Amino acid sequence: MKNAVLPTPQSFDLDASIERCRKIRRRILDVSQKIPAIHIGGSFSCLEMLDVIYHGFLRKTEKGDYWDTFILSKGHGTFVWFVTLESLGILPSAEIEKYCSKDGILGMHPDRGTPGIITSTGSLGHGLGMGAGMALYEKVFKEDRDIYVLLSDGELQEGSVWEIFLQAPALGLNSLVGFVDNNNLQSMEFTTDSHPNLYPIKEKLEAFGWESAEVDGHDQQQIYNAIKSRTGTKPFFLVGKTVKGKGVSYMENEPMWHYRSPNSHEYQQALKELEE
Repeated sequence: MKNAVLPTPQSFDLDASIERCRKIRRRILDVSQKIPAIHIGGSFSCLEMLDVIYHGFLRKTEKGDYWDTFILSKGHGTFVWFVTLESLGILPSAEIEKYCSKDGILGMHPDRGTPGIITSTGSLGHGLGMGAGMALYEKVFKEDRDIYVLLSDGELQEGSVWEIFLQAPALGLNSLVGFVDNNNLQSMEFTTDSHPNLYPIKEKLEAFGWESAEVDGHDQQQIYNAIKSRTGTKPFFLVGKTVKGKGVSYMENEPMWHYRSPNSHEYQQALKELEE
C-alpha cells in the first residue's frame, strides 16, 4: 500500500494559494447572502492554514484518495472547510447552496460521512484527542500516515486538549501535526483578556516535549516552510497568529463577526475589497 502513496510536493505555489484564498473568501460571502448567519470571522482567519495543509502536505494514493488525515477540531469554522472541499471537487456545489437547510446534507458543524470528512467535531476540545488516537494507530501499525489537526485558541481552554499536549510526546506520536488559529477572539471576547495565562503557547508546548513554531497564520509561505522543516522526531504544533475576519477591513478583529452574515451594503463592500 505504501508504494501507492504519492509524495508531497517539493515546493509550494504561493501565488496560486493567494488566489485560491481570495476566491474562497468571495464564495463564502456569496453563500452568506442566502442564510441568516454564518461563522464568517473564524472561517476567514484559518483559511490560509487550511489551504497549505491541503495543497502542500496531504498526500494522495494513486487512486486519488487522501492518504493523510485532516481533522477540523474548531468545528464552528466548518464552512471554510466545506468551500475548500468544493474547490477540490470533493463536495458538490449544490450542497453548498443548501447549507443548513432541510434539503441539504451540510450542518453547522462537520459530520462524519460528509464527502471528504471522516470525523464529527464541534464539541470543542476533542479533535486533538481523535488525532492522537489515529497517530498512535499509525505508529503501532507503521502505516506512515500524517495526522493534521486544526484548533481554535479558545478551544485551548479545554482540559482534554492539555491532556494530549502532555501525552502525545510521551507516546512518541511523531506523525501528529497540530495547528492553532490564534486570532485572539473566542466568540465575543479576546482570549488575552479572558485567559491571559494561556500565553505563551509555543514555549509551553516545547516544555511539554513538542516541537513548535510560531508564524504569521496568513503567510502561506511561512506556514509551509515551518511544517516542511519539522524534524519528525516529536509531535509538532504550529501557532498561527491570525486575524479574525481577515481580508475584509470592517470584519477584522471585530467580535460581532463571530456569527453573522453581512447585509447587502456590507456584502458589496467586502466583494470590492476582495477584487483581484
